[in-house]
Amino acid sequence: MRRREPIIRTTREDDWRQVRELRLEMLEDTPIAFGETLEHAQHASEAVWRLRAARGTTPGQTSVVAIDRDRWVGHMGGWIPDAAADPLLVGVYVSPAYRGDARGVSRRLLEAVEEWALEHGDVLRLEVHEQNPRAIAFYEKLGFSLTGHTREYELAPGGLELEMIKRLR
Repeated sequence: MRRREPIIRTTREDDWRQVRELRLEMLEDTPIAFGETLEHAQHASEAVWRLRAARGTTPGQTSVVAIDRDRWVGHMGGWIPDAAADPLLVGVYVSPAYRGDARGVSRRLLEAVEEWALEHGDVLRLEVHEQNPRAIAFYEKLGFSLTGHTREYELAPGGLELEMIKRLR
């Protein structure tokens, strides 16, 4: 019996409950990968979650999810930090059971964000914590390369965020 592929789609404001649930899972699974603490996210209001969910329909932003039946199993987002900047890949997460899965959740999420990013430039940028080698290897496998640019990571344990880019054309 062939397994059904997860649905890939952008989020809408009325998805706020599922967006919240997936974000809390993300922060619990890999706290160093996001510029937010689990405690902060747990205390965010419904209005905040509605705004986050609406990113899938907000100009200059995108929020793409993978849904397997009723379970949200992955997310990738993008936004334009300012008019002169390249699109930035953010909020990258795939539930552990779907990492490296033959259904290609990671690849399909990234393809959706890349399609959006092409409307805004030729390069997709991201930042990854230096102490997250699994993520660095994942991004390299998907065609990203380190630029040599870094910035301080704002939360404990500190360290550096490494910039990576992927040329889209």
